[in-house]
Amino acid sequence: QVQLVESGGGSVPPGGSLKLSCAASKHIFSHYAMGWYRQAPGKQREFVATIAIGGEPQYGDSFEGRFTISRDNSKNAVNLQMDSLKVEDTAVYYCVALLDINYYGQGTQVTVSS
Repeated sequence: QVQLVESGGGSVPPGGSLKLSCAASKHIFSHYAMGWYRQAPGKQREFVATIAIGGEPQYGDSFEGRFTISRDNSKNAVNLQMDSLKVEDTAVYYCVALLDINYYGQGTQVTVSS
């Protein structure tokens, strides 16, 4: 069973920052790439970023330069630092583990509003 526990969502004004965290089991964290997707109301789920076991990141087109994904080996967690947030970044953010299929967490709400 793959359990992914997200934390760190909330509400910030435009230009603000948030850091999301996703904790996984040691087995999942050590053997699989992980990352983040998001889904805004009325839109399809969108790729944000992934990070390989070795730490190599990949970002969706809209996020490189503003978002930074990283691995915290001491906590078996993947973090997403989000800076210069925009209103259009408002969405539910889902942690994902890339096994034979993608496993998603329950999601955490990020709201960017003035």
